[in-house]
Amino acid sequence: MPYYRKMGEIPRKRHIQFRKPNGELYSEQLVSTEGFSDSYSLVYHHYPPTRVLKIDKSFSVAPEIAIDKNMQNRSFQGFKVKPEKDYIKSRIPILVNNDVYMSLAAPSATMTEYFFKNSQASEMIFIHEGSGILHTMYGKISFSYGDHLMIPRGVIYRFEFDTAQNRLLIVESFGPFRFPKRYVNHSGQLTEDAPYCERDIRTPEELISFDEEGDFLVMIKRDDEIFPYHYASHPFDLIGWDGFHYPFAFSIHDFEPITGRLHMPPPIHQTFDGNKFVTCAFVPRMYDYHPQSIPAPYNHSNVDSDEVLYYVDGDFMSRKNVEKGQITLHPTGIPHGPHPGTVEKSIGKKETKELAFMLDTFNPLKITKQALEIEDKDYYQSWID
Repeated sequence: MPYYRKMGEIPRKRHIQFRKPNGELYSEQLVSTEGFSDSYSLVYHHYPPTRVLKIDKSFSVAPEIAIDKNMQNRSFQGFKVKPEKDYIKSRIPILVNNDVYMSLAAPSATMTEYFFKNSQASEMIFIHEGSGILHTMYGKISFSYGDHLMIPRGVIYRFEFDTAQNRLLIVESFGPFRFPKRYVNHSGQLTEDAPYCERDIRTPEELISFDEEGDFLVMIKRDDEIFPYHYASHPFDLIGWDGFHYPFAFSIHDFEPITGRLHMPPPIHQTFDGNKFVTCAFVPRMYDYHPQSIPAPYNHSNVDSDEVLYYVDGDFMSRKNVEKGQITLHPTGIPHGPHPGTVEKSIGKKETKELAFMLDTFNPLKITKQALEIEDKDYYQSWID
């Protein structure tokens, strides 16, 4: 999905000798997707990335499904997820299916004991609260409130927080994240009418090469299991890399809204494509400007998708009693829309300051046991006057 990027030192051509100052060879590694047929990067290590000292006993992080078949509008209070020092333990799955997992996390400490690699899914980590540095094998990326951290499958990383209170929304995709096709021209460039451009994509800022040997723990996720691998060299020992497979950041504050005379449908808010799902960003914008427009959205039922909204900040004119971190789930075929009184109240309003993240899935979502612990059980009745 990103454009070509290179950092550090690399040889003039692929797969040729590339030697250290002492004459030894650097170790070349191809990180590829869909076999050898899609995006890839070539990375160069001080030491071969294959030197495993030992593998500890694995443990399960599989979601515990409480409701397998859901046909009820539901709401969950995301900020009720309790902080946890350990990053892996902090990740709480809420809504899942075979294409995508949505989890919440409130890690309260910097990762110091281990590194993490998701070999099961690519990750989109939305930063609701907190700031710091995402350290990766490709370099570091500074992050803050509103950032989407896009971490492709197989990237080793570690969070360094400079805040004690951190709230993350984590979307795991079992396929790649991509720019929506309508945003990209035949050259692979984001189009002039897309709501963001390449200047908004923040790639790794600095490559720090750790020429270190020792015992380095990498927690690898695969098949909903964590496999603790001990490696004989530092995971961030890259001297250089180039290609299209690497992490990057995109801020929700850099999304430029598309507006019209009449109410615009949700696809104009789309940020990324996944495998049988899409993500969207609702950002501050001017309302519709037809003299008789109704800014509040009309009642609607998605007859082939589940709709999930994660409320970030601002005033949501179509909803009552919305809190930060609240999640709403509106399943396929069940009508939903503005709460009583909000349609008339919206008329004449010129702008909204709302900020929200949306996930639409084209296969039904299952609800976890942890989600039910933070559920507002009366939400489905909230349209009664």
